[in-house]
Amino acid sequence: MKKIAFIGSYDKTDFLLYVAKILTVLGKRVVIIDSTITQKAKYVVPVIKPARTYMSEFEGIDVAVGFSNMNELLQYVGATSEEQAPYDYALLDIDTYIGYCAFDAKQAIKHYFVTSFDIYSLRRGLEALASLQEPLTVTKILFSKDMSKEEDEYLEYLAMGCKINWEKGKVYFPFDRGDQSSIIENQRAAKINFKNLSAQYKDGLIFLVEGILEQEGSIVNEVRKAVRRIEKGA
Repeated sequence: MKKIAFIGSYDKTDFLLYVAKILTVLGKRVVIIDSTITQKAKYVVPVIKPARTYMSEFEGIDVAVGFSNMNELLQYVGATSEEQAPYDYALLDIDTYIGYCAFDAKQAIKHYFVTSFDIYSLRRGLEALASLQEPLTVTKILFSKDMSKEEDEYLEYLAMGCKINWEKGKVYFPFDRGDQSSIIENQRAAKINFKNLSAQYKDGLIFLVEGILEQEGSIVNEVRKAVRRIEKGA
């Protein structure tokens, strides 16, 4: 099981469901681990019998809620190690340094910092990285309606006290109200549908999933086909 760490206080639940959906259509077994304080997945992902800790299957994706650490989750799925876990990928939703350590995110094959440019998302998100003991290479995932050089520079200014090496490439989502409406509609219908998402949002998802698959040398030219299948209701 390969871990992908998505770090930040920005709301990542729906976004991670979309990433996971593409991976599952490509034949990957995926679990999303919500280690955040708010645990939004508990309210967005349908579940029959919620408990303190549970696993819910949603459109071929397993979503883990309430687990304190990786060992607790491994015991739940009957695995003695991450290598034996029944998943190809674990997408870690992290918003604190405690969660970063509890799920050993240091060992993730890819680290992303997910944020918009409001002060709360920036500063609280960076708190999760402020206690790093060793430098970490991180890729930015930026949600902004009008991305500007000044916004990016301000993020790097706030992160100066963190031991972060920023990747040159970044993933940009020009988030608009149309995308937000589509996400809310998906939540109400309890379905994952890409049809009404903007072309820019889907391009961001494609670029991100291609980057994840490149880490293991997988063929990436099938990602756009997978997105088209989801649009058609796959």
